[in-house]
Amino acid sequence: MTSYYQQVYDLVRSIPEGKVVTYGQIAKLIDRPRYARQVGYALAALPAGHDVPWHRVVNARGEISRRAVSDYEDYQQILLEDEGVEFELNGRIDLKSYQWVPDANH
Repeated sequence: MTSYYQQVYDLVRSIPEGKVVTYGQIAKLIDRPRYARQVGYALAALPAGHDVPWHRVVNARGEISRRAVSDYEDYQQILLEDEGVEFELNGRIDLKSYQWVPDANH
């Protein structure tokens, strides 16, 4: 059986460049609809040298969530902008434009 964290990582790896998903969306897609916070814990626990595009995960308002490490929010925004994701003046991403909705096979 695949661990919860591994399920999160596998799904995040499938997010196309230039798209984002929310923590809650990931939780629902792996059949744990009330585990959005745990998705954040899984991403925070990524080991060095990983290949998981964690920066493509944002909160339900289309915002970058605060991190314990300072300046990581800016780094995440730079990574997303490099992929063509645009931020509104209020710092949000228009989820209608950039949110990835996978097909049934992810």
